[in-house]
Amino acid sequence: MAIGYVALVLHAHLPFVRHPGSDYVLEEEWLYEAITETYIPLLKVFEGLKRDGVDFKLTMSMTPPLVSMLRDPLLQERYDAHLSQLEELVELEAERNIHNGHVRYLAEHYATEFNEARELWERYQGDLVTAFKQFQDSNNLDIITCGATHGYLPLMKMYPQAVWAQIQVACEHYGETFGQAPKGIWLPECAYYEGVERMLADAGLRYFLTDGHGILYARPRPRFGSYAPIFTETGVAAFGRDHESSQQVWSSEVGYPGAAEYREFYKDLGWEAEYEYIKPYIMPNGQRKNTGIKYHKITGRGLGLADKGLYDPYWAKEKAAEHAANFMYNREQQAGHLHGMMGRPPIIVSPYDAELFGHWWYEGPWFIDYLFRKSWYDQKTYEMTHLSDYLRANPQQQVCRPSQSSWGFKGFHEYWLNDTNAWVYPHLHKAAERMIEISQMEAEDELQLKALNQAARELLLAQSSDWAFIMRTGTMVPYAVRRTRSHLMRFNKLYADVKVGKVDSGWLEKVESIDNIFPNINYRVYRPVF
Repeated sequence: MAIGYVALVLHAHLPFVRHPGSDYVLEEEWLYEAITETYIPLLKVFEGLKRDGVDFKLTMSMTPPLVSMLRDPLLQERYDAHLSQLEELVELEAERNIHNGHVRYLAEHYATEFNEARELWERYQGDLVTAFKQFQDSNNLDIITCGATHGYLPLMKMYPQAVWAQIQVACEHYGETFGQAPKGIWLPECAYYEGVERMLADAGLRYFLTDGHGILYARPRPRFGSYAPIFTETGVAAFGRDHESSQQVWSSEVGYPGAAEYREFYKDLGWEAEYEYIKPYIMPNGQRKNTGIKYHKITGRGLGLADKGLYDPYWAKEKAAEHAANFMYNREQQAGHLHGMMGRPPIIVSPYDAELFGHWWYEGPWFIDYLFRKSWYDQKTYEMTHLSDYLRANPQQQVCRPSQSSWGFKGFHEYWLNDTNAWVYPHLHKAAERMIEISQMEAEDELQLKALNQAARELLLAQSSDWAFIMRTGTMVPYAVRRTRSHLMRFNKLYADVKVGKVDSGWLEKVESIDNIFPNINYRVYRPVF
């Protein structure tokens, strides 16, 4: 009989990026890369496990922006073209390197990978949400929700109506997508503040995730630390991240992804190939970009890109199997040690960004595949579970008040509020005040109703934590600034139009076609009085 539980949690999220008025926008490729390198490989792993009788259990958030993009016909059509271009490029690479044995071998490896992606894409007719949903229906996946646009909730808590809108709109969107209410929520950036659990309970949610110190510093101190969930006074459970197992996987410095055999992320054909040859496969303006075709391995720490050796998927897959065995062994030891201390089975919660697996760490899906298989066949110490199953089987837990926390730098809020992005919050707060104000209105006609609903969409999109995060990291900053400003400007125009009772119908129709997330939103969601 197992004496512990291990729960992997994958957070699948991308900011809402959709530009129908432009033939090409680099940021849309965030989605296309994630489809090819993360979501399709994960589906292949799940299908293989199911086929081979491995009853895997995994918790996975699918955020409303990601779901909306995956189901958008325009983006599906553009992804199809993106994949076709990759297939064409890799065929050229195989022909061009016919006398370069190892590179040809790698080109053929990618050709197989892209062909398999094509097969799965067409088998589900481009609807990957339905593909994931089938594993929820079989209780292998516990799909949970997130904030409507991944808004950073502690930094909007002075406007409870804005927090409520992020939660309630997400839950309604989940119900429309999956045909049932969500059981759990990944708080955006695992950011918790005291009191948000009341809204989670009111929305019908059963549990949320926070960082480990949010549990460790709860009041009273939890008897079992972060190795058991706690119930808040509202009855909503909180699960805390296990630092040890998380670091082993996500850290490129001390974790698995830094192994010499693994693929080097920063050495890509789009930057390496002769310019005239690669020109048809990069940006229309001639600027180079990543293609996802990478021929080199990490090789060793401290080496420059010019010193990287050629990659070999065979040995990388062997290393992924070795690391899965190591992870399994460590969880066995951890579960055994904790069980001895606690006198009850611990639950080790290991949450990660889903895009780590495949996109950033190319071998990540192989690691997950091996881990589930090894855990199923090679050990009896712990049971792989998902969080809904765990709560059903363990309905009695200690009642505590979690501590304010996030999984960001230093564990609190400064990554999303600092000298790079602080300028956005006065504008976001003013927009929230205005949205709460106009939510009290009753629309006089269909046009005004559309304007009020679009104002709600624009505020939600402006609140995305991704924009502040990007400003802090220093990558793609102009895009993040532009997106924040554009949503705020659209919101302010809509507010002004509604206030004077004169809505620009032509302009509104254009904006609705661009920012078309949450088609069934009701602006009255901002009305609750707290």
